[in-house]
Amino acid sequence: MAIKSTSADNKTRSSVQIFIVFSLCCFFYILGAWQRSGFGKGDSIALQMTNSGADCNIVPSLNFETHHAGESSISGSSAKVKTFEPCDALYTDYTPCQDQRRAMTFPRDSMIYRERHCAPESEKLRCLVPAPKGYVTPFSWPKSRDYVPYANAPYKALTVEKAIQNWIQYEGEVFRFPGGGTQFPQGADKYIDQLASVIPMGNGTVRTALDTGCGVASWGAYLWSRNVRAMSFAPRDSHEAQVQFALERGVPAVIGVLGTIKLPYPTRAFDMAHCSRCLIPWGANDGMYLMEVDRVLRPGGYWILSGPPINWKINYKAWQRPKEELQEEQRKIEEAAKLLCWEKKYEHGEIAIWQKRVNDDACRSRQDDPRANFCKTDDTDDVWYKKMEACITPYPETSSSDEVAGGELQAFPDRLNAVPPRISSGSISGVTVDAYEDDNRQWKKHVKAYKRINSLLDTGRYRNIMDMNAGFGGFAAAIESQKLWVMNVVPTIAEKNRLGVVYERGLIGIYHDWCEAFSTYPRTYDLIHANHLFSLYKNKCNADDILLEMDRILRPEGAVIIRDDVDTLIKVKRIISGMRWDSKLVDHEDGPLVNEKVLIAVKQYWVTNSTSAQ
Repeated sequence: MAIKSTSADNKTRSSVQIFIVFSLCCFFYILGAWQRSGFGKGDSIALQMTNSGADCNIVPSLNFETHHAGESSISGSSAKVKTFEPCDALYTDYTPCQDQRRAMTFPRDSMIYRERHCAPESEKLRCLVPAPKGYVTPFSWPKSRDYVPYANAPYKALTVEKAIQNWIQYEGEVFRFPGGGTQFPQGADKYIDQLASVIPMGNGTVRTALDTGCGVASWGAYLWSRNVRAMSFAPRDSHEAQVQFALERGVPAVIGVLGTIKLPYPTRAFDMAHCSRCLIPWGANDGMYLMEVDRVLRPGGYWILSGPPINWKINYKAWQRPKEELQEEQRKIEEAAKLLCWEKKYEHGEIAIWQKRVNDDACRSRQDDPRANFCKTDDTDDVWYKKMEACITPYPETSSSDEVAGGELQAFPDRLNAVPPRISSGSISGVTVDAYEDDNRQWKKHVKAYKRINSLLDTGRYRNIMDMNAGFGGFAAAIESQKLWVMNVVPTIAEKNRLGVVYERGLIGIYHDWCEAFSTYPRTYDLIHANHLFSLYKNKCNADDILLEMDRILRPEGAVIIRDDVDTLIKVKRIISGMRWDSKLVDHEDGPLVNEKVLIAVKQYWVTNSTSAQ
């Protein structure tokens, strides 16, 4: 039976919606004051704003908290909310799955000890990782590319060890990054200019890049102005805080290593891959590492190697290495590249560039080569904790000699909203073009609502953003801007593997299981978005642990947006009430009758040895 709305119902609903909008305006007006302070001392400013300028009680007759069924009963429950205490100051830079002490208990061969080794359930740290004393909000991009506050990553070792290579300099209370590197002492821009004489970087053809052994990620930082997005990684090793510096600068990066486990990226993801003295033994293990690069490299993509052993005949004296050793090293690389059917496009100085063929028709000679061992797996994207193999990932089938295997991509930015080949070909079971386009429309609508709630979203205040359950990358596509980047995380337990689609859109991302810690330092994201993540992980692992991990990687005064069904969000809201977050549960943009709600939160500013927010 249809239920008719009465005029009284309509007035009540209208009043509720007015109250919600006004409450959020007040909430984020105060939030804006916190975050514009830039030095994490925002609570006193917020108090002044509340006392003098922001009257949030215009509609005193309505109680927002009781508007959502069930929340008032939980709020009034006699059950005590669990309070999470701060961790010891020793844990300010704790990375649970790359803990140095645990790492040293694993074998050193093939970099096994530098891979992910997470603590067992009984040893998990269930406390709030503190910020170091003096922690400040990072500089906004593009200033952050060149300057990082010393207090945020107080490690000077690289300023000494890499002093002559122009990586990083300590100047008073900041680190300065001149844009240099071991292979580009004249600066990353000039180095990239040399690469761009061979690789089409200026027309949107090359959009996604992988930087192996990235150092402080200056290559990725300087690619930004050319509209290329680099996923950089380096191990947590004796060069303290490389990845931490990269993220403080506002450059996408994760802790990672090419060891024995496959890279956490889909097949055919990157338009370009790069190694500048990354110390990876490319010719070893029958070319296994080059085969892994080949797997993640898009047909027609480029691989760049600069430094030893390239052009060893001229450079061996400067490198102070035996020329016979370098000659053998380059021979093995050339053999592996030939087996992969890569074409060498350039070699000059210490730089060599190869290009991957666009399909298997151009590689028929290797079909009869007894050394060519092709991977047998049916799912080349099934990589999480899977062992690397010395096998060649086959190209997708093509119907003509000039067809791009896997489908040709448009140049960016057209690539962002075009239907990706993985969708148009029907290779993702049960996902149609219509469903994909509907998903895009929904995310444009959601992001528009987010921007009404939080006016800081598109101002550059949030540079490093994470989407914990990215799907097709709709959130990232709707929020795409030169001012920010999004780490699109596709959970390994997701029903459908959509990370390949994310990359085909010209976005970047990674596979991850949220029952474990993420491969990053604390305080490396400004904003975290989680769409139905807690529903996905229900009965899989502890929601407390996921929220504590979110707190670990979120900056002080960073923001969180969690979208889920109302019952799930009420439980989440209860947990975070013991985590030094300020939160508010708000309605779906289509109104209060929609079961899906949005939980918005802000992490308070506090530092090590603090007993409360300051």
